[in-house]
Amino acid sequence: MSDLNFHLYLFFFLLQFALFSTSHVQALTSPSDISALKAFKASIKPSSIPSWSCLASWDFTTDPCTLPHRLHFTCGITCSPDSTRVTQITLDPAGYSGTLTPQISQLTHLSTLDLSENSFFGSIPSSISSLSSLQILTLRSNSFSGSLTPSITKLKSLESLDISHNSLSGFLPNSMASLSTLRRLDLSFNKITGSLPKLPPKLLELALKSNSLSGPLSNSSFDGLTQLEVVELSQNSFSGTLQSWFFLIPSLQQIDLANNSLTAVDITRPTSGGGGGELVAVDLSFNRIEGYAPANFAAFPRLSSLSVRYNRLRGKIPVEYGKNKSLKRLYLDGNFLNGQPPPALLTGSSGISGSLGDNCLQGCPSSAKLCLPSQKSNAICKQVYGGGRGRPRS
Repeated sequence: MSDLNFHLYLFFFLLQFALFSTSHVQALTSPSDISALKAFKASIKPSSIPSWSCLASWDFTTDPCTLPHRLHFTCGITCSPDSTRVTQITLDPAGYSGTLTPQISQLTHLSTLDLSENSFFGSIPSSISSLSSLQILTLRSNSFSGSLTPSITKLKSLESLDISHNSLSGFLPNSMASLSTLRRLDLSFNKITGSLPKLPPKLLELALKSNSLSGPLSNSSFDGLTQLEVVELSQNSFSGTLQSWFFLIPSLQQIDLANNSLTAVDITRPTSGGGGGELVAVDLSFNRIEGYAPANFAAFPRLSSLSVRYNRLRGKIPVEYGKNKSLKRLYLDGNFLNGQPPPALLTGSSGISGSLGDNCLQGCPSSAKLCLPSQKSNAICKQVYGGGRGRPRS
């Protein structure tokens, strides 16, 4: 064979090899990951997979992690830089209906699992504890039921857990505190019962509103939570006294405990350099809190919103409320407060919005927006205070 013929042969051989290689891409994704993805899709009702959705493009005739994704696996998964492992599953809100397969545990490099705003049902498999790299677990707005599996507390890398708007029931695991890296916990709008266990130490946000949690709030549950900023526990059945330690959690900014069964508030003035200095908003409305309106709320230097509406408070509105320059929203309506409101609250220069209505106040003119709605009748106020100690007849 001449040199010219040899070089032509070599050229065509290499050309055919290149064409063959581009049309038959070698599979890269780990077989265990492919098996898990197949099981994941098989656990979802085919009738709930629209033709335009991410899951509809999961066609296993093509390797899931091969790039570019032109026709298959166009969305829903992300792979590692070397295209061998699946690192994220983030589904579109397409109305997928099915269960979460226990074989999800094979995706051991998964860092994000987001199935939010679909129609997944059944329990969360305990095998999820094998996802040691999982940082974000979002199952919000589905129909998951059963108790929150204790195995979920073995996810040592988890930073965000959102299973709100589902049908979870039963108690919270006693081992919640072992989620040592968790920053955000949202289990709102479920059917969770019992009391709060000891909480994860690095929490920034705690949201458990609209459940059936009960009992007093214990210091042991919040002990060591120096970074906690937001607490949303409204629409539960927490009871007893809300003690001063709660308001003095060092970084706490927002408290929402509305619509519970709290009966008292014991609050201490924040100290310089101590806890309570960051508190911005407090909502304790629609509880059963008795006694006097706590004057020490006015001592929190950044407090801008305070609501204690529709409780059982009595006595005078603390004059300190009118002296707090940061306070911009004040809701005390629906109690049995009497006497005259601090003049500073009624001046136009105060800039305070809210309501002092539906109390037993004197000198709170209906022309002032802050005094609406109108005060309780004399008959009701006399029943509360006895004799003539309520709001006198005009």
